Amino acid sequence: MNRPTAIVTDIEGTTSSIEFVHQVLFPYARKALPDFLRQHQHEPGIARLLRQVDVESGATADGIEQRIATLLRWIVEDRKATPLKALQGLVWEHGYQSGDFTGHVYEDAVRRLREWHDAGIALYVYSSGSVKAQQLLFGNSDAGDLRPLFKGYFDTRIGHKREPAAYAAILQAIALPADDVLFLSDVPEELAAATSAGMRTILVARNGFIGSGQYACVHDFDGIIF
Repeated sequence: MNRPTAIVTDIEGTTSSIEFVHQVLFPYARKALPDFLRQHQHEPGIARLLRQVDVESGATADGIEQRIATLLRWIVEDRKATPLKALQGLVWEHGYQSGDFTGHVYEDAVRRLREWHDAGIALYVYSSGSVKAQQLLFGNSDAGDLRPLFKGYFDTRIGHKREPAAYAAILQAIALPADDVLFLSDVPEELAAATSAGMRTILVARNGFIGSGQYACVHDFDGIIF
């Protein structure tokens, strides 16, 4: 494979353990979110996100407790709702700053991301988690602050990850031809959307899932060779 000008990487299952997200971050949010919202519900930024919850749920909430119940249900469902992701990011910020946990990033991902950055490849993140949550994870990772490695971050505000339009919007934002950009993910449906937008893709199958052979497949970042 020719060296790309830019690499866009997913987080969950790609740079970072799915278990970290589901066994550390989500439980922490479930526990801390209710009191956080009760304390901060009237702050302008939080109030705006709660109104977005009403819009996305299709119902006008009867007080904060109903909104909390909706958000907790969405966490259990792993729903990719933008206001939920933004609120989770605010709760996780407290957890990182308090030292309750650090962000998991695979050793091979840390090493190769540093190599690619030093080689002049522009690195970007595209995750269903909010940009704030992405920056918190990489800024408070097991390997230290990795934020200087990345040129930019994208979340579902630019579009949903299984829709080609989202990747077209990313290409427009970074101002590069599609064939110069490589997208890394563990989800074939996301790769399909990126491929439809013209990006090059690699399936990162850390748990041994190879798929149909439609995409180039590696088991970790060390398998990505330019």
